[in-house]
Amino acid sequence: MSNGRNKYQSRENRQRVRFILNKHWDPIGVAGSGIDDEYDSYVGTVYTMLMDRRTSENAIRDYLYRTATQDMGITPYEGLNHRCAETAAVLVGLRPQFETH
Repeated sequence: MSNGRNKYQSRENRQRVRFILNKHWDPIGVAGSGIDDEYDSYVGTVYTMLMDRRTSENAIRDYLYRTATQDMGITPYEGLNHRCAETAAVLVGLRPQFETH
C-alpha cells in the first residue's frame, strides 16, 4: 500500500484520472481517434497532486496549462484555459470518491 491506499484501488483510480485527461483535457485533440495512451505520462503526476499533495484545483489547472503550452509546446488557443479549469474541477471532484477506498 502507498500512503494507506490499496494498490489495486490506486490503479483503478489512476485509470479514472487517465479517462478524465483524455475526455476533458485532451489539448492536442486525439480523443476519439483510438489513441488513449497519449497522456499516460501525466497520470501519475496528476494523481499524486490530487491525493498525496492535496493540490488545489487552481494549481492543478495551472499544471495542466503549463504542461500543454510548455512541455507539449502547444500554442495557447481559445478555450485551452477553460478546458484546463474544467478538467481540474472534475479531477478534484473525484477526490472524495478516491479517499473512500
